[in-house]
Amino acid sequence: MNETTHYLYKIQPTRLAMVTEPTAEEAQIVSEHFHYLKELTEKGVMVLVGRTLNTDSSAFGIAIFKANSEAEAQAIMDNDPALQKGVMRSELYPFRIALLG
Repeated sequence: MNETTHYLYKIQPTRLAMVTEPTAEEAQIVSEHFHYLKELTEKGVMVLVGRTLNTDSSAFGIAIFKANSEAEAQAIMDNDPALQKGVMRSELYPFRIALLG
């Protein structure tokens, strides 16, 4: 039996300057991205969402969330407006929470 019920997706900007100087279009898309994740959080899907505060090429964000299958997890990630509209790229990982404060 597979115990993995959580997944993590890591996102990074496709244009590094977007982190500090987003265009109006990028800012709008990031707002849509935030609202998408907020809605999923309110529905109990997202467990934790956040980003690093650095602004160099190592900057990234993560979303840890619940899904019933890898296909469902992939769909949740793929429906993120920031990914659909190309301002961020992503990687999906099965994830197990070991400790939670």
